[in-house]
Amino acid sequence: MRLTFALVAAVVATLVASSSLPATSGSSEGRVRVETIQYRAHNGARRKAYLLLPAWYRPANDPPIPLIISPHGRGIGALANTALWGALPAQGSFAVLSPQGEGRRLSRYSWGSAGQIDDLAKMPAIVHRTLPWVHVDRRRIYAFGGSMGGQETLLLLARHPQLLAGAAAFDSVTDLALQYRSFLRIPCNHVCNQTWKGPIGRSLQSLAREEIGGTPATRPLAYVERSPSTYVRRIAASCVPLQLWWSAEDRIVLDQQRQSGAFFQRIVELNPNAPVTAYVGIWQHSAEMHARGRLPAALAAFGLLVPEAQIKDTGLNIISAPQPSSCQRP
Repeated sequence: MRLTFALVAAVVATLVASSSLPATSGSSEGRVRVETIQYRAHNGARRKAYLLLPAWYRPANDPPIPLIISPHGRGIGALANTALWGALPAQGSFAVLSPQGEGRRLSRYSWGSAGQIDDLAKMPAIVHRTLPWVHVDRRRIYAFGGSMGGQETLLLLARHPQLLAGAAAFDSVTDLALQYRSFLRIPCNHVCNQTWKGPIGRSLQSLAREEIGGTPATRPLAYVERSPSTYVRRIAASCVPLQLWWSAEDRIVLDQQRQSGAFFQRIVELNPNAPVTAYVGIWQHSAEMHARGRLPAALAAFGLLVPEAQIKDTGLNIISAPQPSSCQRP
């Protein structure tokens, strides 16, 4: 992964210590700060969400602002997820909200539980209730996520399409039962085995059984309910602009042609006018969802960054979507 865990920890420490993240320019217009929000999850647990705002955005200087809901990836936590955004919220004048999340049994391994998706849908209201001076532009609410966060982004789109103006999912799982079976094939060296106290695949399967309640064989409907592919018809009909990013060399989601690739093809089959765009390349798992990766390009495609943040298509296969106006909801 382009952002190592050591670097994530260093950036998070900077966020906590200084409450703002400097851009390369060092100007006040290129800085962001973090507001911490307390909320109650679907099961009553107290959780935190971290709101990234441009430093200039304060009470009395608080116009309507676009909001990106960004669920974190498997196991990395909400603060580490905010570190991926760098100074982009200041450059584009938008807000990013990263909740800690809460699954059925686990917090960092929620894997698209129904309660977690409902909590994500409530985030704009939670921002309004806890920080009433933050005025979210309700017409410009988006969801961005990588890995498990991408899975939950797609589930949020499926269950609450009226909430979103657009969604971007990076290296997502769309078939959770298939991913459960693929866990055993994830490569893991000696250091990895020490970290996980054994093979990573078996550990992930154990966590999945705890969170989901069993295996795909013993709890098939539970895996179906957490798989975006189950709701592909609903997503295709939603007419919400969608970006699907995946790597042909993903070593975590090992069957991306059967995951995001098949998901994209099915959307197009169901609705040839669906505003979905595929971005296929070669990168390490979730590496491109980063301020120094292709995250700026994904934001620019939704008009959240200035046009200078164009996609560098070297090594990238882009299958463009129709214009959103050509899509009509049934």
